[in-house]
Formats: sequence, C-alpha cells, structure tokens
Amino acid sequence: MDKDKDIGKKKKPLKLSSSGRLQIRKNLGPADDKARNSGNKKTIQIVFKNKNNQQKSSSTTQSNFRGSSSLRTPRPGINSSPQPNFSSPNKTRNFENKNKKTVDKKTQQKKSTLRPLEDDFSKSDAKKILEQEEQEFDRFPSLAKIKRAREKEKLKSANDNDENKISREISIPDFITVQDLANRMAEKTADVVKVLMKMGVMANATQSLESDTAQLVAEELGHKVTVVKDDDVLNDIKDHEDHEDSLITRAPVVTIMGHVDHGKTSLLDAFRKSNVVSGEAGGITQHIGAYQINNNNKRITFIDTPGHAAFSNMRARGSKTTDIVILVVAADDGIKPQTIESIAHAKSAEVPIIVAINKIDLPGADPDKVRNELLSHEVIVEKLSGEVLDIEVSATKGTNLDKLEEAIHLQADILNLKANPDRKARGSVIESKLEKGRGSVATVLVQKGTLKVSDIFVSGSEWGKVKALIDDKGKNIKQAEPSVPVEVLGFDSNPLAGDDFIVVENESIARKIAEFRSSKLQIQKNTVAKSNVEEMFAQINKGEATSLPVVIKTDVQGSAEAIENSITKLSTDEVKVNVIYKGVGAITESDVTLASSGKGFIVGFNVRALPHARDIAKRDGVDIKYYSIIYELIDDVKNLLTGLLKPDISENITGNVEIREVFSISKVGNIAGCMVKDGLISRKSQIRILRDNIVIHKGLISSLKRFKEEVSEVKSGFECGVMLDNYSDIKVGDIIETFEEVSTSRKL
Repeated sequence: MDKDKDIGKKKKPLKLSSSGRLQIRKNLGPADDKARNSGNKKTIQIVFKNKNNQQKSSSTTQSNFRGSSSLRTPRPGINSSPQPNFSSPNKTRNFENKNKKTVDKKTQQKKSTLRPLEDDFSKSDAKKILEQEEQEFDRFPSLAKIKRAREKEKLKSANDNDENKISREISIPDFITVQDLANRMAEKTADVVKVLMKMGVMANATQSLESDTAQLVAEELGHKVTVVKDDDVLNDIKDHEDHEDSLITRAPVVTIMGHVDHGKTSLLDAFRKSNVVSGEAGGITQHIGAYQINNNNKRITFIDTPGHAAFSNMRARGSKTTDIVILVVAADDGIKPQTIESIAHAKSAEVPIIVAINKIDLPGADPDKVRNELLSHEVIVEKLSGEVLDIEVSATKGTNLDKLEEAIHLQADILNLKANPDRKARGSVIESKLEKGRGSVATVLVQKGTLKVSDIFVSGSEWGKVKALIDDKGKNIKQAEPSVPVEVLGFDSNPLAGDDFIVVENESIARKIAEFRSSKLQIQKNTVAKSNVEEMFAQINKGEATSLPVVIKTDVQGSAEAIENSITKLSTDEVKVNVIYKGVGAITESDVTLASSGKGFIVGFNVRALPHARDIAKRDGVDIKYYSIIYELIDDVKNLLTGLLKPDISENITGNVEIREVFSISKVGNIAGCMVKDGLISRKSQIRILRDNIVIHKGLISSLKRFKEEVSEVKSGFECGVMLDNYSDIKVGDIIETFEEVSTSRKL
C-alpha cells in the first residue's frame, strides 16, 4: 500500500474521503506481505463525481474494463457485497464486522462515490458503454471545438458553392456601381467588396467603378464580361437604309405657314371640305392639327401649325417632318412680320416653298404687290422668272384649289418621296395632350413602316404600347402607313413635340432605352449647358463648322439693313456670316427658337429681350448680345469670325540629344543614356528620333531622370536618362530632337 501511495503521489495526489479509503481497503483486503511479494497485481477503477456532475476517472494501470455513471445503478443478479475472489472470508470477517456501521452509512447514501466492477461486466456491451460515455463527455463541448466545427462547416459550404457556382455572361457599361455589379452577377455585395479590397481598391456599395476594374472583379468571381458603351443601348433603334425595291411612293407632308388671319385654316378647311375655324377661339389655330386628304386617289398630308413656332420647335429637336411649306399671304394685306419669319424658318430648314396668295376675291386684293414684296426677301416666284411656285387662291370661294393641289403634287414628284411600309414603324410626334378618360394622347406622323395596334414603342424618354389608333376623322383604325397622321393612345406620360416615335421588339428593350434617355436628360439638366457660340467653337476646332449664324433685331429697319450689310462684308472664303433673320422690335420667343434651331446667336441693337424670351434663351443656351454702337457690334462679329479661322501652327526646335548608351531593364524596357549637346530636353517636350538623319519615330517622353532623380528638364552639357513613351527600338548613336508646336492666331 505504501508503494502504491508513493506511486500515486508521484503522478497526481488523490484526495479521498474516509468512506472512499475504507472501500479501497475493503476491496484490497488486509495488508499481506505474501500477497505483495507474490507478484499478483490487482487493478481497480476509481470513479469520482465532482460538484458539476462531470465525471473523472483515474487508474493505476491499463484495464480491460471501465466504470461509468451507467454502472452505478444496481443491476439484477449482482450483489452489492464484494465477491469472495478478492480475499478469503475467514480473513476479512473481523474486518467486516469492525466496519459494518461505516458500510451501512455508505449504503444509505443516494449514490456511492466508488463502486467495484463485477465479474459479469464482461457480459455487457463495451462499445455501447463507451458511446454513452462519449455522449456524456460531449454534452458540453468547449468553445474552441464549436469554433472548429463552424469553420469546417463554412469550408464545406464554400466548396459546395464553388462546385455549384453558375458562370454568367454580364454586360458592363463605362461606369457601374458596386451594388449594381453584384446584382448583375447574382453575388453578395460583401463578396464583391472583398475582391476589390484584395485588388487594393477600397469601395462601398454605392461607389462607381470603371469598366476595367469591374471586368477584373467579375472575371475573378468566374463570370464572363461584355463591356458595352452607353450608346450601345441605342443600337436596337438604329435606323437603316431601305432597299430600293422595297420603297413605294408616299404622300407629301405639307406645312401651312403665314401671318395671323391670312387664311391658313380656312385654306385647309377648303381642302378638307369641313369647318374647323368655327370650333376655334377667335378663328385662330390653338393647337397643331394634322390631316390627310384624298382627292382622285392622290393623298396629301397637311400639318396646320399655330404660326411657325411649333414648326421651329420641332426642327430644333431634330425632327424633319415637313416636305413642302405653303406660305399663305393675304392679297389685300401683303407681307407682314410673321410672314417674314415664316420665310426665314422655311429657308433655314431648306424646305421648298409654294406661295398661296389668298383672298383674291376681296376688292382690295393686289397679287402683284405681294410678288414684288417677296422679292425683297429673296423669294422669286415663277411669274418673275424665279423657281418658287405661286398660286392665286380663294379659300372661301374655292377658287384655284385644284391648281394648288397640282402644284403640291408636282413639287412632290420633283422631291421623289418614297418609303418602305413593310418594316417597323418610325415617325415623329406632332403634338401631345392629356385628356380626361383617355390619358396621354399624342398625334404621330408615321414616316416609315406601318404602325399597328399593340405595337411596343419608344418616344423620347417615354415608352408604351399602342392601345388604339384614331385617324383625323375620329375613326378607330387598325394600322397607319407612311405619311398618315394618327392619334396614339398608350403613352405613360406626355412626350414633347418633335420627339421621335420608334416601334421596338419588346417591352424590355423599350424600357431600357427609355431609362437610358431619361438618365441622359437628367444629367443634361444637372450640368451647365454650353451656349450655341461655345458649341460652335467646339465644332470649329474639329473642322466641322465655318459659318456664323446670326439673328438681328433692331429698333428701326434702316439699322437692321446697315448691320446686315456690314457684317456680311466680313465674310471670307474660309468663314462667312449667315444672317438667318433680321427684324424690327423687341427680341421675342420666336427669335430665340429660330436662333436655337439654327445653332446661332441673337444680336440686339437698341432693343431688349422680353422676359419670357430671356428665360427660354437661358434654358436653351442661346446667346443674346446687346449693342448701342454699331462699330462695337461689327468689331465683336469680326473677332468671332477671327476665332473661326484655323490658327497657324509652327515648330520650334528646343534641343538636340545624342544617345550614348542603351540600358535594357526587365519589366521596364530600354532606357537611353544621353548627352544633351544643344539646347535642353524637357519632360513635356515632343521628340523625333533621327537615325542617319532619317526620322524613324515621333512621340513623347514618359520619363526623364538625372542620376536617380526624376527631373523636369536637363540643359546642354549634362547627361540624363530618357525613357520614350511606347517605343523601345533605340540604338547607340541615334539623335533625339526635341521640339514644341507654336500656335499663332490669324486675323481677318
């Protein structure tokens, strides 16, 4: 026992209760020297239970059987007293009697702290007991074990995701937000941010990425990328030329223009054999109307505009709907201000004019006076050996209407107007309005193709589906062919006059194009609009424009003519002044719309713009210049024309550098070790490389160093290292010639 206690102390000291020590002595029996010297070793299992009900076991040596909490409950057929094979009954009887009271107390306890293992333990299932024991020990796993299990589960799920991951083909615009990129790839935003952080880019979900960075991220996550430009969205509505065999003759589109109360709508009524004027306030056209007549199987489409403002607004939006302009002039009233403006608009649009001299049935009619007045506005009619057709008509009596129709058809034959009806419809919005019970209604002129009910369309930044088509007589029709005006129901909101009208394949394309146009429109509103003069100079720099369009408004007619003559004389072969319109009086909305559509500016001499006209000019970016001295006006126009002249460009050689050594550096390229022989070499210099006095390369410098420092310039007599931009074919003995381009402005 003493040896056993010594061994136990060396390993780990055991603190046993008195009942525990008695039980051990009972199992081992009294100390016997013979038994200890016999070499027979007895093995016991000591089981303790601490306060936390967690079991701990210790054994002196390896055992073929173990005790557990499951063995503490008494089993049938097993006596609680110790078996006789541990010691003889004779030797232990006195010992038992002596400790009987202690044993009785122990047996009265709920659970014993130590229980001997029985012989028939071998009959029980050891594996089952071990499993129960493991379950008891694993009932409260440690935090480290829980963490390891979670990590293992994450790795397993990540591997499963990698195996089941779907590779998608995504399109990326020039700029895209991190959130949008994640949505297109069907990935978590956090995963995209992690990839960006690995690349050294710190970005959150709302920040924008360039297409190159977004492409790298998508490829890193296993997706295929197609980089698209913003304008690629509009490829679905790009127009194409029709084959000659598919074209058929279409009806001409005629716009009636002229002064107030000269009989424009009455003339249209005479053609339509209906009464429109009675339904209008004061006999003045309050809205744009589009109608089609069919006499002798020859169709003509008329657009009746309120004066010429709508015509100019539509043209300012890039819509060319009109084929022929009919200029209505009252024979008893002659040329009036709006008549002159109508002539200016028609000339600016480069549309042929037919003059209709109306009201010839009135007593004071004088058609010859009208023809002579038109000469002063460069409109020369046929009777005066010109090319402009003129017809004397009476709208109320119906006089010579057939001749006017013939003149229209003759002009249309000269223009050779044709269109392809067997394609998706394209057209232009003439007007739009909001009606109770019908919603947004737009009058659309079909220019190509055939428009049908239930077609999906895009118009400006709006899209919709054609719910109904109504012709000019108020009847529902199922389709509209080229040059047919119809009212279209199905818009989400009102489009603008002059917006395009294009039928597309499906709703997704229509929605995509409408959203793109809407965002572009929003960007334009948020950015500072360039004036027409600034845009003109941008075109001049590109070599696209060489003319200066001007609208002149003065206080008296004499000043207008003097200014026109003075600035027209400033024109040269390279640049010229184009006077779109000149008139007397304050600058009006009509003048602003005309200047806007002609991409010009307005000159006001001793006059001012009306408040509303000033607001429109600010909105559309039209420059209005005010003068009171004619010489200042002429000088300013002269300076503008001078700006139109292309500057003289000359070269100034600044340095001569000899390459004396070439150093090849991996991942960098060839570096030229140079000596500056003459002048200087600058980092910003343009260079030419001469080999045997022959120019072999012209380009820029990407790096200029002296010793290990980057420098801006190196002067004559010093050495330097030069690295050329995107060029490495250099040799010892080559000469680098540096130069700069000097731009000299020209004067008239």
